[in-house]
Amino acid sequence: MKIAATYDNGNIFQHFGKTEFFKVYEVEDNKVVSSEVISSNGTGHGALAGLLADQGISVLICGGIGGGAQAALAEAGVELCSGAQGDVDAAVDAYLKGELVSTGVNCDHHHHEDGHSCGSHEDGHSCGGHEDGHSCGGCGGGCGSQPSITGPNVGKTCRTHYRGTFNDGTQFDSSYDRGEPLEFICGAGQMIKGFDAAVANMEVGQVVDVHLMPEEAYGMPNPDAIFTLEIEQLPGAEDLTVGQQVYLSNQYGQPFPVKVNAKDEKTITFDANHEMAGKELNFRIELVEVK
Repeated sequence: MKIAATYDNGNIFQHFGKTEFFKVYEVEDNKVVSSEVISSNGTGHGALAGLLADQGISVLICGGIGGGAQAALAEAGVELCSGAQGDVDAAVDAYLKGELVSTGVNCDHHHHEDGHSCGSHEDGHSCGGHEDGHSCGGCGGGCGSQPSITGPNVGKTCRTHYRGTFNDGTQFDSSYDRGEPLEFICGAGQMIKGFDAAVANMEVGQVVDVHLMPEEAYGMPNPDAIFTLEIEQLPGAEDLTVGQQVYLSNQYGQPFPVKVNAKDEKTITFDANHEMAGKELNFRIELVEVK
């Protein structure tokens, strides 16, 4: 099965008819086995349904969508889950776990296996059953708003090797260790700002060292992203432990990643900041190929 999501800077793009990119996920046994970002090639509104059908897409996850496009998708045999927001990977994961609520065509045929409720609490939070944690994936996944990036590689599929370290020299990720270059569309918001900007002007075979301030990486921590809830109001919270990374869902059933900061008998405190927020990062980047 293939799932497509409207894509912009790592997040769900909110206007289906104007989306420039889709992220397409290959799913087997209810798990994502691969993904890629494709261009809509300027196709608009109803014609996008045909594009998705030609790609073999079974499900579309998006933000806002009009009635005409909904009808076109239904005619093309593409199931719709609309009203999604935030991180695109998290939305797809939530869909596969039956935790994504559609505001358009009903997609609640999915069942909730872990017994946690979704978007039903008065405080707007409920606990999704994710145990995998939320890592930065090296330098992927986008972060915040993406400024306009210029350079000869913008809009092209680039393959890079990289090694990422903190200022004390500690390595946090390396494509060399995995033995496979990282592939992404330069300037499409798939990468953090500083990494994308560096690759935009590189030549194949070139190696550069870049030092990124938090504003060019995962941003500064936001104190408002740390919040405390009553355990009794959050089914499943009693089983969570400090340091664990999970997903919560807001009042619309939309997932977002958090880390358990503290917990006592009655309350639990979560931090929704990215784990690399506030950190200066260093990358050695080698441009292997431009397609």
